[in-house]
Amino acid sequence: MRILLKFVIDCDPDAAWRAIHSPRAVAELYGPFVDLEPMDPAGLPTAWTPGLDVPVQMSALGLVPMGQQLIHTSERFVDEPAGRVRIFRDSGIPLTGPLSTLDVWDHQMAISPVPGQPEQTLWRERLTIAGPSAFALWPVLWGVWQWRSARIKALAPTWAHDPELAAP
Repeated sequence: MRILLKFVIDCDPDAAWRAIHSPRAVAELYGPFVDLEPMDPAGLPTAWTPGLDVPVQMSALGLVPMGQQLIHTSERFVDEPAGRVRIFRDSGIPLTGPLSTLDVWDHQMAISPVPGQPEQTLWRERLTIAGPSAFALWPVLWGVWQWRSARIKALAPTWAHDPELAAP
């Protein structure tokens, strides 16, 4: 089963690509309802990098345990006539909790410039799930993904900030 999203956000593709690699930006997408806590005592990495495996504990409002998830990241690039498409993928798997009944978790986010508007980003997202509970979980995940899209649209303008470097 799949959930597909496609929308335009108000930041350039480079800013969106940086944000998609930021555990802090990802946490902001779900906050304050879902909390992601690292299971590794060293904490979350400063950036998701290809090949990285990061186990996290999810909770609702920081109080109700929702299960553990392994985040496994990879990326690829596709050149299209309208420009380069950068694809970030989390092919990890839920380890415990209600989502652990899924056999497949494949979450891909594609970032590309809006044709003729390089200061904006075309955001495409695909979540593919499969397993015994996929049919029952799909409506819940669809609702969460609608929330995500609203949060991405709201937060994207803040991603474009590049701090000024202080003069030596």
